Parts: sequence; C-alpha cells; structure tokens
Amino acid sequence: MSYVTPADFARKMIDAGEAKVFMSTRDTLIRAYMAGAILALAAAFAVTVTVNTGEPLLGALLFPVGFCMLYLLGFDLLTGVFTLVPLALIDRRPGVKVRGMLRNWGLVFLGNFAGAFTVALFMAIIVTFGWSEAPNAVGEKIGHIGEGRTLGYAAHGAAGMLTLFVRAVMCNWMVSTGVVAAMMSTSVSGKIMAMWMPILVFFYMGFEHSIVNMFLFPAGLLLGGNFTIMDYMIWNEIPTVLGNLVGGLTFVGAMIYATHHRTGAERDRLPAAAPATPAAVPAE
Repeated sequence: MSYVTPADFARKMIDAGEAKVFMSTRDTLIRAYMAGAILALAAAFAVTVTVNTGEPLLGALLFPVGFCMLYLLGFDLLTGVFTLVPLALIDRRPGVKVRGMLRNWGLVFLGNFAGAFTVALFMAIIVTFGWSEAPNAVGEKIGHIGEGRTLGYAAHGAAGMLTLFVRAVMCNWMVSTGVVAAMMSTSVSGKIMAMWMPILVFFYMGFEHSIVNMFLFPAGLLLGGNFTIMDYMIWNEIPTVLGNLVGGLTFVGAMIYATHHRTGAERDRLPAAAPATPAAVPAE
C-alpha cells in the first residue's frame, strides 16, 4: 500500500525539519527562490482563470497545481518550514539549535520573496506590454487585490488586525496540512490528491498566505494599486507571517507530534506481546 501511517509520517516530518536546519545557504536560497516563484505563478494563473471565466471556484480548484509542483521538486516555502523545522528542535535532534532554526527561516523568507517578486515583475510587464499601455483585465484585478487586503483591514482598526491574523493562522493550518499530506503516500498520484484538498480550501476561503502575498502586493504596487509599501508591511505581510507561524506550528506540527510521534515512541518501547501490567515495561 502507498499509504503511510501517522506515526511514520510524523517521523518523516521531524527528519525533514532536521535536514533543513543543516542545508547549505546556497541550496536553501535556491529552493526557496524557486518555491516562491512557482507559487506566485500559480497565483497569477488562478487570478487569470477567475477573471476570464468569472468563476472564483474554478481558479481555486486549479491553484494547487503550483503547490504540488514545487513540493514534488523539493522546494521550500516559509509556511512549510515554520511547521517542520521546530519539530526537530522540540525532538532534541543533535545539533539542532534555535539559531539554526532562525537562520533557516530567514533564508527561506528572503528566497521566497525574491522568487515571488521576480514573477510579480514579469507579470507586470506582460499585462501592460512592458508598461506601454494600461493594464489589461488581469492586471486590473491584481492591481486592486492589495487595496482591500491592506486598507480594508486598516479601516477596521484592531478588529481588522485580529481578522487578518486569524485568516493567516487558518491559512497555514491548511497549507501545512498540505505539506504533511504529501508525506501520507509514497506514490506521486497519492501525494497530489492529498495536497490538493487543503490547498483548495485555503485559496477559495481567502485566507492570508505570506508567500502568495509576496507576489500579489508587489505586483499591485507595480500596477498602480492605491496602497503603500508600509500599508503592505504593517497591514498584511508582518501579521500574516506571524499568523502563518502560529497556525502551522500549533494546529499541525505540535498536534501531530504530540499525538502520533510521542505516542508512537512510547508504544515502540513496549515488548510486542507485553501483558498489560507495570512489570512488563522494561526499566529505563
């Protein structure tokens, strides 16, 4: 069977987090850059589908193609390392320190942003014929998305900030579930099917994803969106990054670790046919 049990994919999650801590700076940046670029292209694709068909659900149904591609190619998103890397620290893997975790997060953030910004620049050129004319319908849509998701939150003050943060938490609850879902199967088709479902939920529900926003908001600014860089940073990117961290680590990483890895480890220490008495448990 291609299905991987929760206890087994919980160990895979910790192993993956440990490997990312010790990855070279070059490889971390390259993988993060490509992940940001591919996810940004998928977001541009989804917006294009939505504009051309008038059906947001169809755009959301097709958006996960980008996530599946970048995962199968072994690239890294900030939302994923937020969930996986801390598990290696919690599990006390040798050599895994807070400094190494923060280094990984910082490099992945930079790589993701560079990749997403590259696609934002390319799309701005495409939808304006190299800034020789006004943006087409897709460009108009991209240009105005950032307004509602910055100034729209700001108009509600603290309530808007809370809403933004909760949307970011729920986003990485789903996205990190997609990361973990890919570990549930050893077949490519199984991985794709498992990843597709939570990514579809996050995108259609309009949750806030820090890397998707690294594309949408710079592209919006390039296309004349009525908001500023500070609006973007204060009323979207920074709270979204924090919410993504909380959502992925709390609702996915910590929960799976607590109920599957620790429970599995305790069970593995028992003899296969041990009677249910304290005497059957080997002394430690």
